[in-house]
Amino acid sequence: MKSFIASWIFIALCIGSVSQSVAQRSAAEFFEDGNAKARAGDFAGAMQSYSAVITMNPDHAPSYFNRGLAKANLKDHRGAILDYDRAIEINGKEALYYQSRGVSKSMQDDHRAAIQDYTRAIELNPDDAKSYYNRGVSRAKTENQRGALQDYNKAITVDPNDVPALYARGACKQKLEDYAGSLADFSRVIELSPKRAGAFAGRGYAEIKLNDYKGAIADYTKAIEISPEEAPSYSYRGFAKAKVDDYAGAVADYNRALQLNPDDFEAYYGRGFAKSKLNDQKSAIQDLTRAVEISNSYTADPKKIVYMGPINRDVLDRLRSAVQERIKIKELSSERAEAYFIRGMSKSKSGDSKGAILDMNSAIDLNPTYSEAYFSRGLVRSSTGDQMGAILDCSSAIKLRPDYSEAFYVRGLIKHSLGDVNGGCLDLSKAGELGYTPAYKVISDYCN
Repeated sequence: MKSFIASWIFIALCIGSVSQSVAQRSAAEFFEDGNAKARAGDFAGAMQSYSAVITMNPDHAPSYFNRGLAKANLKDHRGAILDYDRAIEINGKEALYYQSRGVSKSMQDDHRAAIQDYTRAIELNPDDAKSYYNRGVSRAKTENQRGALQDYNKAITVDPNDVPALYARGACKQKLEDYAGSLADFSRVIELSPKRAGAFAGRGYAEIKLNDYKGAIADYTKAIEISPEEAPSYSYRGFAKAKVDDYAGAVADYNRALQLNPDDFEAYYGRGFAKSKLNDQKSAIQDLTRAVEISNSYTADPKKIVYMGPINRDVLDRLRSAVQERIKIKELSSERAEAYFIRGMSKSKSGDSKGAILDMNSAIDLNPTYSEAYFSRGLVRSSTGDQMGAILDCSSAIKLRPDYSEAFYVRGLIKHSLGDVNGGCLDLSKAGELGYTPAYKVISDYCN
């Protein structure tokens, strides 16, 4: 997206004019001087020229806009937004003003506001592929992949050879698990721009998902030829080689991936697997141990958990404690898992968290599909500070019961409290959608 900012300058420089009276002729000269400096890459000098025009003519929207572009090229997006605001205030009918402000907002990670600007730009100029593409990028950033796909489709309809839109659509389709469609898009990108390593890597990943491992190896090899310092390309090629039983080749690729990125736990996992197949069990165990340990929040010491943001430990405990589990008596099975579970609930209510967890463990051992036991164990674990264990239990409950609204609610609270605000709010939204209405009060207080 950054590349668009520079390219727009040459379009923008032609917008607007300054009248040729004696007093304003100097303003016109400053304006053209700013344009010349911007074309030469002297954005600081261009800003000074546009500022001179604004001093002489405070209502000259193109000067505010061009000065905003100059600031954006100097990565001063906050300052750029202020200039775009003023340009729009003077002339609210120029699509490019909104599009450019959207870019600067997206650079500030304010994607929701950026989407509003791109939408207005599209209303004013529905045939501009860039506004659709940019809105698609921001929609993807807010996890609206289907909305992003619609925008990329429109951008490509307007311009069938729009390489960035084709590339972005290929990546978007992978997130939507349309790997055949993704492969087609990356293939088209390669036809139009055969030196893009990312396109070969993207097609290679689609081929892995489609079980075409030889094709994936060939594409990742090409990606590596173009860009030999990208660790993921070696890691994925290693994975594809392991799939075709080339374990020695896989180890070589994982070695290179780890040289480039020593914290790539997936590469340790893949290399450990390949070494195990090559009967190097001691080394395999070392690699797999690293795969388990590196950046694994699920093995974190509960005492070292950091509560981030407004849902701190006290708020989390209060909101979680208000959850009322709707448990009905069940017929006692021959394994008596239900008795362990209810006894665990009673121990929890009497303050014996350790005993409660032991009983719920037994209930789950006896009945691995006992969704209520997973969820209730998650509640107890959260109350003891084991938030990662609680997330795992809530996730297990949701896998067993996809409509388990309370599990989405509690998992959302915990995610939010640990700093995953977007993931937490999405879980809270799902809880509300499934009928757990207290979620909407939390959304109102903590997600907006």
